[in-house]
Amino acid sequence: MNACEFDGKKAYIVGGSVGIGLAVAKRMASLGTDIAIFARRREPLIQAVAEVERDRKRPGQRVSFWEMDVAKHGQVREVMQAAVQDVGVPDVLVNVAGRAYPDHFENISYEQFAETMKVNLHGCWNTVSELVPRMKQEGGYIVNTSSLLGLLGVFGYTDYCASKFALVGFSEALRSELKPYGIMVSVLCPPDTRTPGFEKENKTKPKETWAVSQGARIMSAEDVAGALIAGMAKETFLIIPGKDGRLAVLAKRLFPGLVEKWIDRRIRKARSAPHAKAGSTHHGKRGV
Repeated sequence: MNACEFDGKKAYIVGGSVGIGLAVAKRMASLGTDIAIFARRREPLIQAVAEVERDRKRPGQRVSFWEMDVAKHGQVREVMQAAVQDVGVPDVLVNVAGRAYPDHFENISYEQFAETMKVNLHGCWNTVSELVPRMKQEGGYIVNTSSLLGLLGVFGYTDYCASKFALVGFSEALRSELKPYGIMVSVLCPPDTRTPGFEKENKTKPKETWAVSQGARIMSAEDVAGALIAGMAKETFLIIPGKDGRLAVLAKRLFPGLVEKWIDRRIRKARSAPHAKAGSTHHGKRGV
């Protein structure tokens, strides 16, 4: 799907009111796409629509919004049915909604684990299951947003990694099933990305996690959106923005033992400096 094919199409951006989702909505609008944004809170949605409208290729492009909690299956069904009736079946579905509250495993409650799975994994399942039967008629493109941590397990992210690894497997199986219907499926796997939600994530991040991620480059949401559009043009399955992220995945695949030893050394060093202030050297938002 190249850039010109976005012109005149309809895109549903789930989690599109802030961060990566908003950047994707703005980039697609600039290519001539009608945009429907879905998120939980009304005020950010209204602000997002105003921003996206300023980036439209043409004044006549439609930009609409819908309040929706992806973790609530019944609500997703109702809202998507209403959106399809009003806007039409999407040519592109981009699932970006997600959450991360890193901590030591024993500090992560079952309730947090369950909610993380509901938002990050079930949320994609909910939107896809409602829209795929409709998209089969004309074909289209589905993008599910995982994370670099959907490919690399990192200290402090047990619940998050569980949800994002599962999302990659779900998307790979889905891609195989939907190809005969002209529906392409990709997974976006961003590294740390500067978005409005980074402060929430950083508040619970263990010092060992800070040590592992220290020195990693932080991408802008706009650069991640650009990488997504480029990856879709090539119909790439795993879209990994940024050279550092791609090198990290390659190193883990080719030299898993060496990568593990390097990470272990950083963790030991962090633990030997108990008075070091967590978060003093790195600021970022994980993927979504």
